Amino acid sequence: MTKLFEPAQAGDIALANRIVMAPLTRNRSPGAIPNNLNATYYEQRATAGLIITEGTPVSQQGQGYADVPGLYKQEAIEGWQKVTDGVHKVGGKIVAQIWHVGRISHTSLQPHGGQPVAPSAIKAKSKTYIINDDGTGSFAETSEPRELGTAEIPVILEDFRKGARAAIEAGFDGVEIHAANGYLIDQFLKSGTNQRTDNYGGSIENRARFLLEVVDIVAKEIGAGRTGIRLSPVTPANDIVETDPQPLFNYVVKELGSRGLAFIHVIEGATGGPRDFKQGDKPFDYAALKAAYIEAGGKGLWIANNGYDRASAIEAVDSGKADAIAFGKAFIANPDLVQRLKDNAPLNEPNQQTFYGGGAEGYTDYPALA
Repeated sequence: MTKLFEPAQAGDIALANRIVMAPLTRNRSPGAIPNNLNATYYEQRATAGLIITEGTPVSQQGQGYADVPGLYKQEAIEGWQKVTDGVHKVGGKIVAQIWHVGRISHTSLQPHGGQPVAPSAIKAKSKTYIINDDGTGSFAETSEPRELGTAEIPVILEDFRKGARAAIEAGFDGVEIHAANGYLIDQFLKSGTNQRTDNYGGSIENRARFLLEVVDIVAKEIGAGRTGIRLSPVTPANDIVETDPQPLFNYVVKELGSRGLAFIHVIEGATGGPRDFKQGDKPFDYAALKAAYIEAGGKGLWIANNGYDRASAIEAVDSGKADAIAFGKAFIANPDLVQRLKDNAPLNEPNQQTFYGGGAEGYTDYPALA
């Protein structure tokens, strides 16, 4: 037997197994409000030890893609309650991934058509998903951002606090702070996007300041045992670059280790791409990263992510390399992924044409095992 199917504790959240559903943007919540279709989708996948929702912006300014659900409208909180009720009804656990995209946005998505915000006014070579005037959806280049003033940062911290509180009001078991994949927190962390000269730029300590302030305000609001975080040390997603990631992330996890968080969720390599991807001269040492976290007193669940299959997931958990494994695309096409992994059954293949936008097709119509 393997530990993969055994229960685990993520801070205050008890998990039935160590298989995690990773956050997956699906663009099926018009008006940023979750709906009955979203509730069905998550309930179908509730045998996961933990579901982490799709990225959920804490403000309209934090919104970077059309038709993703938010946490900044009362109607959205009520919509999420349908989701959490459905998941809990069948015994699942679910946390909201709280999100601010920073520069990965478009003026059409921003309040009053304004510019997206970023640590520094550096445009991303990236795309986002918008709704055109005729109602159709399409990908568009991200808009030119403006640099955040130092006085604006406390406002965004307050948005994260309110978003975390809204998640608990909506019935979530906790939150995952999205600090990965080239979005706002990652933009502060990494030197390719942060050229600030104030207390949020320059040294590793300064670049990590915003991340730690977000963690502290969220943990104070809802409890560290219900707060997790997602990191991606070397991913190039959304045109993000860091030439010396190891000392930066070793510092980050040491700081997180002393904060009693529920979990750390690490994307290994390039998000959705090669696991051995590196930025800078040397391969990234994930074992050293986990060791730095534990040395600093970190007891939260260590969740590894990116391209794991059944065999590699079992090996990682049984060897102690990770405490749990997050699966993404496999959960899109296999609502009963946990049972399929237990039985070593074949997996459905996901239909990439239906990943973003649309209705039930490619969302809630994948078959479970007979």
